Formats: sequence, C-alpha cells, structure tokens
Amino acid sequence: MGISDRRQREKEQRKTEIIDAAERLFFSRRYEDVSMDDIAREVELNKATIYLYFKNKETLFATIVLRGVRILKEKYLECMGTQAPGIVKVALMGQAYYRFSQEYPDYLRLIHFYGSERFSGENPYTAEIGKGYGTCRRILRDAVQEGIDDGTIRNDLDPFLTSMYLMTSFMGILSMEDKWKLAIEAEGFSYEQFAGEFFRFIMPALSPGEGSHRMDVRDFAAFGFHVTEPPAPEKRKGQEP
Repeated sequence: MGISDRRQREKEQRKTEIIDAAERLFFSRRYEDVSMDDIAREVELNKATIYLYFKNKETLFATIVLRGVRILKEKYLECMGTQAPGIVKVALMGQAYYRFSQEYPDYLRLIHFYGSERFSGENPYTAEIGKGYGTCRRILRDAVQEGIDDGTIRNDLDPFLTSMYLMTSFMGILSMEDKWKLAIEAEGFSYEQFAGEFFRFIMPALSPGEGSHRMDVRDFAAFGFHVTEPPAPEKRKGQEP
C-alpha cells in the first residue's frame, strides 16, 4: 500500500471515529444539548480537526441520519426480494419499518427529528437522505405494482398514491406521541397490538373484492409476516363484564 493510500485510509477511519462519537452523543441527548466541543471531547480530537471533515453540527448529524435511512432501505430491499405475492411484500415492508423502529429506535428518532424542517436544504447530506427515503417509497410502490399485476391488489389503485398513503401511515404510527400511546393502553391494547392491527385494517382495502387471488392477512404468516392478535374482548379495560 502506497503512502497516499494509507493516508486516505487513515482519513476515512478518523471520519468514521468522529461519526461514531457524535452518534453516541446524539443517541443519548437532544440535538440542542450536543455541541461540537462535546463531540471533540468524546472523540478526543481538537475541534478544528472535526471541522476539516464536517462543516457544522448539522452536517454531522445528517450523516448519522443517513446511516439509519440506509439500514431501512436494506430492509425494504430484502422484503422486495422475497418470493411472495405483491400484497404480502407490502405487508412485509410495513413490518420491516416497525421492526426497524424496535431494533433502531434512536435512528428512527433522529430520522423523524431531521424531517422537522429545522435543517437547511443546503446541507449536502439532505439530498442523500431524501434520496434514501425516496428509494424506500419507490420499493414500496413497486411492491404495490406487483400486487396489481399478480391480482392480489386492486387494479383501480394508483401505485404511487398507494405507496404514499402507506409510507406516511407507517411514519405516523411509528412517530406517535406518548399521549396517544397512553390512550391506546387505557383501552387495554398494547402499542404493539395497535401497530399490528393496522395491517388487519388496511389489507382488506388493498385486496380485490373477489377472485382466487384474494388473500387474508392470516395467510401472510407463511411468508414470515406476523400480526399481533387483538386482546380478548373480556380483557379490555372499561368494558362491561
């Protein structure tokens, strides 16, 4: 390995170390409570060195958001590669988004925070983040189109609009405020059950009314999809015995 190659590798390694250090801080604190000085101390570098790699805190924060978006994109691609009918792939992608929220809650929190319009569109990573999320939405659109083509999804639905409805629904459910989660729990449901019931609610709206291609959400289990069963009526709070 030549000197220039070694220096480039060392540069990339240092950049990764800076991102890792910033990630630890952003995962444990609010965005406003993390400074470039904090990051410099965490990575044990001079702050001026960090500015050689990142223009400002916002740019560094965006690189971490991009990490999360890329993980979600890989999960969607995995669902798309499953040998399953189109409507099942749609359900699997919704499940993948939910599992992403459980496995990587800090990435999800940062992703939703970054979408709050407080960040500059001039950030060089903003376009990459938008492109990554756009790729996820397009993968979902392609799954809808497959479902239309194989007869498991209604052919009067527009793939683009349907993917947008689904994607924004996934995001809304997974970014739900605690007050709404408490309202759900007060009725005897867990948040997990609420998220699972979404698929039981939405899949009939996507499915064709009649025909041999119509599938019940319970049929999706053979492809790795699992929806939480609702609690028995007698176990719900506030209900007469």
